[in-house]
Amino acid sequence: MSLTYTAGSLVAARGREWVVLPESAADMLVLRPLGGSEDDIAAVFPAFEDVRHAEFAKPSADDLGDQRAAGLLRTALRVGFRSGAGPFRSLASIAVEPRAYQLVPLLMALRQRTVRLLISDDVGIGKTVEAGLIVKELLAQGEATRLAVLCSPSLAEQWQSELREKFGIDAELVLASTVSRLERGLELGQSLFDKHRYTIISTDFIKSTRHREDFVRHCPDLVIVDEAHSCVAADDAMQGGASSTNQLRYELLRRISADPDRHLLLLTATPHSGKESAFRNLLGLVRPELATVNLEAPAGRAKLAEHFVARKRADVREFLTKEDGLKDDSLVERTAFPSVRLPLDKPYKLTPSYRALLDDAIAYARDRVQAADAQGKREARIAWWSVIALLRSMVSSPAAAAQTLKTRSESAAARTAQEADVLGAPVASDSADSDRLEGMDVAPGAAEAEDAGARLLELAQRAELLVGPVEDAKLKALTGHLKKLIGDGYHPIVFCRYIPTAEYLAEQLDGKLGKKTKIAAVTGTLSPQQRLERIEELGAESAEEAGDPAVRRVLIATDCLSEGVNLQHHFDAVVHYDLAWNPTRHDQREGRVDRYGQKRDQVRVITMFGEDNGIDGKVLEVLFEKHRQIKKDLGISVSVPDETASGVTDAVVEWLLLHGRQGSQESLFELDSHQESFARIEREWDSAAEREKTSRSKYAQRAIHPEEVAREVAAVRAALGSADEVRDFALEALRELDALVREPRGGGDFTAQVGGTPAGLRDALGATLGSRLVEEDREIPFRTTPAIARGEAALVRTDPAIAAVASYVLDSALDVNALGPRPARRCGVITTDAVTIRTTLLLVRYRFHLTLPSRKGDQQLVAEDARLLAYEGLPSRARWLDDDAAAALLAARASANTHEQRARNQISRDLDGLPDLAGHLSEYGTRLAAELDASHRRVRKANEEIVRGLKVVPQEPADVLGVYVYLPQPASTASGAEA
Repeated sequence: MSLTYTAGSLVAARGREWVVLPESAADMLVLRPLGGSEDDIAAVFPAFEDVRHAEFAKPSADDLGDQRAAGLLRTALRVGFRSGAGPFRSLASIAVEPRAYQLVPLLMALRQRTVRLLISDDVGIGKTVEAGLIVKELLAQGEATRLAVLCSPSLAEQWQSELREKFGIDAELVLASTVSRLERGLELGQSLFDKHRYTIISTDFIKSTRHREDFVRHCPDLVIVDEAHSCVAADDAMQGGASSTNQLRYELLRRISADPDRHLLLLTATPHSGKESAFRNLLGLVRPELATVNLEAPAGRAKLAEHFVARKRADVREFLTKEDGLKDDSLVERTAFPSVRLPLDKPYKLTPSYRALLDDAIAYARDRVQAADAQGKREARIAWWSVIALLRSMVSSPAAAAQTLKTRSESAAARTAQEADVLGAPVASDSADSDRLEGMDVAPGAAEAEDAGARLLELAQRAELLVGPVEDAKLKALTGHLKKLIGDGYHPIVFCRYIPTAEYLAEQLDGKLGKKTKIAAVTGTLSPQQRLERIEELGAESAEEAGDPAVRRVLIATDCLSEGVNLQHHFDAVVHYDLAWNPTRHDQREGRVDRYGQKRDQVRVITMFGEDNGIDGKVLEVLFEKHRQIKKDLGISVSVPDETASGVTDAVVEWLLLHGRQGSQESLFELDSHQESFARIEREWDSAAEREKTSRSKYAQRAIHPEEVAREVAAVRAALGSADEVRDFALEALRELDALVREPRGGGDFTAQVGGTPAGLRDALGATLGSRLVEEDREIPFRTTPAIARGEAALVRTDPAIAAVASYVLDSALDVNALGPRPARRCGVITTDAVTIRTTLLLVRYRFHLTLPSRKGDQQLVAEDARLLAYEGLPSRARWLDDDAAAALLAARASANTHEQRARNQISRDLDGLPDLAGHLSEYGTRLAAELDASHRRVRKANEEIVRGLKVVPQEPADVLGVYVYLPQPASTASGAEA
């Protein structure tokens, strides 16, 4: 049996109509339901089932709609498209509407044969979405078949949920905790990366030599590396062995990037670590020649610009404006980042009892360091790290102090001084490397033997007596700060350094912040997945009482949440309860809430510090004030190198041990031994800031001009619909479907209760938004921003709730026997003063057979597009209008009643005349195919393989979904006689 059905043609089978897909063979048809999604694809065997050619049924003159029918049907149709015909194959099938600036990396990627990009946009701009767009597009085009994401363990679950929920990519987690289970499911000799097409791999996993080698051998053709700056180090650091973990990662990525056909996306908000060689090593992973290219020369910068994009929030807050080189602001896109952080430094003073305990602890530390210095270098380093652990936990909380005083020091097991530094430094410092966050919130030990000495135990017992707001002035101060934030309507996160401190605060604050304040603690005792679940539980718990404006959320967290987890939907203020010893850590914490999607324009930040504990004041003065000044000057944060931060804090601790808490710290920086050190640190930091400033200006994104982005954004909106169109559609459709809609004055967001809508729509919305929300007929917020919380809908075409409404509207319009309200109809006749001559509007669906050559072979695709065509007069003598005039008819409103019989007679004349329009509809389809061909070639102009073999063929006949007649008022024009 020969294949008699071409790709894109219509067939009837199983009681419905289907579109034939290119994967079909002579004995098996691969079909997608007409108007259906990729999830509805089915295989049909003509030898065993009845399959026949089908033509799309024309509308019925007996099923007339009102003046809104055409617009509702058109938008419902376009929202349902999941295989658009434009050059971006993925945009119609993802559950997120990208910002225009997020298309820039995608456009850059499509101009490369092998995609190699370093995406270094600022924190909170949306690098994950930018990478996801590229991944989805490469997979849709067949340019890539498998994917691996390399990230830290704490980010793995977030990557998994982002890829699944926004891009429909179901990736397997390959972690130290999951690898044994995954390997049990392998066949003999099979690799994890052969079995699972899409994987998210923690950097912990590839530390093992066996796993690392297996990954290199079976590495997918598309790799994303998150926090890529942590995978390289400066040449001197690697040669000295000071960064063995970085060196392992760098060697792994160097081997992966050596394959010239492998796509590689490197993501980092901080491409510069402050050392030029580290930046060059990072560029060398993108392209080997970039490691040595002369970036001072225009040609070198132009070469880099093809692969490097780095933008600040200020660059994209308003995009596609006249300032960007466009002729007007018609396509301007404003992105709602918080306009400002409101930082406040709040001091507290120790109570007399706590001050006495700290003085005794400092005295013990001094004695211990002096004794260890006489015993040898190993003992001195062990004592040093034990003392830092003791002092840090002592100023954190009584709970952390007691735990540390009774616990053996990590470094006590060291056999050499160098090993003591390796074991002690991560526990006591606040590295800017997010990969080191996991497990770093455990309270460190101060004892150097299995059993704490009598002196330490005595200090521990005294610490336990200081629990509570009476003796713990820091806790008392926090309670006041939180009450003020809560009173002002904020939902704060309190960040602590240690697990005992977080648990202590959660216990002490319970019931102290008001009956309607919900409190939860998240620490490293929970797995990454459990952390997310607890946050969602806290959000859901407070949402239960969302109707009460007094309900607030407070989250107590350690730094296990300071990277990777997006918290902007639930929280809008940050309290640094424990001052970190590296300002970059504070940036990481604040970045969890100060990012795209944060509803508040102002995010509040409170930094607590002890003004008389001998440590916090100087750390704040030296490190934080300098950091803030650089950020103010540049508009971005410059990471503080770990060695810089350590140099300052080491000097503070040394001074404290020598002179005690009461010593005059003003003289700390006057000592010759420290003056030179601090001067060097400041020079290094200033140098790093200057390099970052130079990088942002010299290497700013110039590969894609905003005008090119504007052209593609306009094309996408024309094919898939604008945000305003989607909002108007949702508002009108929900009202027509008997939802209770509340729209505030001035437009924007609105709410809807859907309890009165048809059962089919309620079921679909319940599956998307939560069945309880629908069953209890609670208000559902519909937001104009794509960044939404659970239980809300975004007014974008890809939102599942909007898709559910559109699907119901489209299905009910096509089914004349459907029960209940039918907002859209396929026919309509209105009398209006918007026309002076009889005018007919057609809603036409075109299908195209696309051939897209790629490195993997030709991709055969079927795509759809919906267009409005309009003509004046009768079909036999049609005078066709341009596209703008046709679209303008959607805004026409009835100015007089139209008699039912007259309306039926008028629409019948157009329906009977459809054969006379076939020639023009075919010509229009051919022109549209040529436009699409040009669009594909324009976007991929640097990729000769696709440009050479590209083909776009319209499938005839086109489907006429709707016919709408606009009649002029009889008294207004004599030409109405033609009707």
